[in-house]
Amino acid sequence: MKFDTKIAIVVRDDLETWQALNVTAFTISGIAGTQDVMGKAYEDGSGQTYLPMIKQPIMVFCADGSTLQAIHEKALRKDIRFTVYTEELFATPNDEENRAAVKAVPTEALNLVGMALYGKKKAIDTVMKGVPLHR
Repeated sequence: MKFDTKIAIVVRDDLETWQALNVTAFTISGIAGTQDVMGKAYEDGSGQTYLPMIKQPIMVFCADGSTLQAIHEKALRKDIRFTVYTEELFATPNDEENRAAVKAVPTEALNLVGMALYGKKKAIDTVMKGVPLHR
């Protein structure tokens, strides 16, 4: 199956494993919750049902801080929807404080540690050009 859209997650390359996994989980939740990317519920051979998952592949990349900032700037100029995760969110205990922490910083000064992007495949490929897949 081919998709005309693409999902990409990019995390900063100096994060600890738990941080990278946390950023990945939180940033993809915005894509899953707002876009038409969810598949149907799963069912095993015994009839037990499970929640649906995103129905298309997700590419996970890693980048340094300056590359993350460049991706952010390019994505703002393209028709790409995306989530952001800033370093300050590792210290906030809930969604309300997360949103306040992001709101307190101007766009150009966000201390990005991760993003999840959703858009036309060509636009995502352009924005992510040269960025390596996460290892």
